[in-house]
Amino acid sequence: MKYTLALAVAALLHAGAPGMAAEINVMSGGAPKEVLAALIPQFEKQTGHQVKVTYAVIAALQQKLASGERPDMVLLPTSAIADLAKAGTLKTEGSAPFGTIEVVMIVPHGAPRPDISTPEAFRSALLNARLLVYSPPTTPSGAHLARLAERLGIADVIKDKVTYRAALEGGVQVVAEGKADIGIYQSSEVVHIKGVSEVGPLPDALQLKLVYGGAVTAANPNPEPALAFIKFLADAQNKKVWKEAGFEPS
Repeated sequence: MKYTLALAVAALLHAGAPGMAAEINVMSGGAPKEVLAALIPQFEKQTGHQVKVTYAVIAALQQKLASGERPDMVLLPTSAIADLAKAGTLKTEGSAPFGTIEVVMIVPHGAPRPDISTPEAFRSALLNARLLVYSPPTTPSGAHLARLAERLGIADVIKDKVTYRAALEGGVQVVAEGKADIGIYQSSEVVHIKGVSEVGPLPDALQLKLVYGGAVTAANPNPEPALAFIKFLADAQNKKVWKEAGFEPS
């Protein structure tokens, strides 16, 4: 009897009983990095849980999940969450949107800011630039820019002056160091970065807006801590943090 009880207690401790401190393993795209840096310490202090985040570009995260890696939860564009939920990788229960990001242009600090108020002006800015940098086509924003280059009829003209580098891999720093005239990234990836100035968002007709959200994995045996973290991130009291980090609150 005592042996059976001891085994049951050990199993409960391993799984993480509700209300007990747990380690929450999170996979996230790079967009919410600044928000998480601000909010994770608050959540950990309030709950006693520990949050461990692995950042990667969206395509890499999707490959990790497809190959069998199973974090407790993910932070991704809600479109990707919906696809992974249909595949049975994520649960929709308890998922929540956090905020919307858009694509913006940046230049080195102090450099002239080109006119990008219309699609034609944006096209001219890309043609007139010496060097460009933005995320590779395996990312949502990079794929969008590849489509825009084709749509604007300049793909062949600009291909030799584009450096493909994700923000997580130092793409914004390329602009800050003056190694590219123009960078194009998601709004949350450039806010508060020293050495660059934001020209502004792409024209509405060329814009890509992504809603970021969180969801637990279907394989998570103890989802309560991760669900609590998602609820905390989506709480109205944290909208200011999301907005200051380049997100428009959902």
